[in-house]
Amino acid sequence: AIPRELIESELFGYEDGTFTGARRGGRTGRFEEAQGGTVFLDEVSECSPSTQVALLRVLQEQEITRLGSGKPIPIDLRVIAATNKDLLKEVAKGLFREDLYYRLNVISIHLPPLRDRREDIPLLAASFLADVAEALHCPDLHFSEEVLRHLALTPYPWPGNIRELRNVLQQVGVLLSRPEIRWED
Repeated sequence: AIPRELIESELFGYEDGTFTGARRGGRTGRFEEAQGGTVFLDEVSECSPSTQVALLRVLQEQEITRLGSGKPIPIDLRVIAATNKDLLKEVAKGLFREDLYYRLNVISIHLPPLRDRREDIPLLAASFLADVAEALHCPDLHFSEEVLRHLALTPYPWPGNIRELRNVLQQVGVLLSRPEIRWED
């Protein structure tokens, strides 16, 4: 969600006076802030070639350099990356660096689309509904027994996967005038 022209300053930080509009005194980057913890890179396939090079360097050297500085800062953290694309195909097309792919691909977890794991739908829906109920200050919001029985059986393919399921439950929660969600809803 970070604009391409700001990604490196967000991830690695910057020194005072590095660019126009920079925060006085500089800024610590996300990698430095995550020292001893975890950085989650969502949609890593969307990184520009220059950001891919910078990420590769961080993973290889285990250090960052703030923009405008020549001083490396050692880091000790875990990196988790996610994407909705097949990174090997992106490598073959020349859109993703092969060396970065192998640096990131230490442990790979393939999560099939929701339509291929319908048995997860009721559990996910219950969890999302609890979140919706809390956000709407409606603790009585619940599924009818019919919904619970049929949720995993619906042939709907959920093209938006988990995000779509969450959004549908938010819509129903906002638009419903009663606490029980029925199948027709």
